[in-house]
Amino acid sequence: MPVSLPPALQAAVDAINAGDEAAFVSAFSPSGSINDWGRILKGPAGVLSWARSDAIGAKAHMTVIEAATEGPTTHIVFDWKSRVFNGRSEAYVTLADGLITEFRIPAQ
Repeated sequence: MPVSLPPALQAAVDAINAGDEAAFVSAFSPSGSINDWGRILKGPAGVLSWARSDAIGAKAHMTVIEAATEGPTTHIVFDWKSRVFNGRSEAYVTLADGLITEFRIPAQ
């Protein structure tokens, strides 16, 4: 059964799986950021940099298997396959005005 996600988060997942950098960046607010184990990348250039190094550029495929939303933040558990990392992970994704403001992957 598919997991229901907020539209911007679903768009980001779809963009990763389709290899669409522009669509991925478009899912984020202009001040949005990615925090990947404490490595923080801000704004469109930072989001694009992460997409190129860790996601789309690494031929990633993301399958969300659990999601729970509380207020503006959705916690997801997902399977990830790429040239950089393979395995199960989690993220906390915060949205405002229909766009991602933070995509945080905590250190395991």
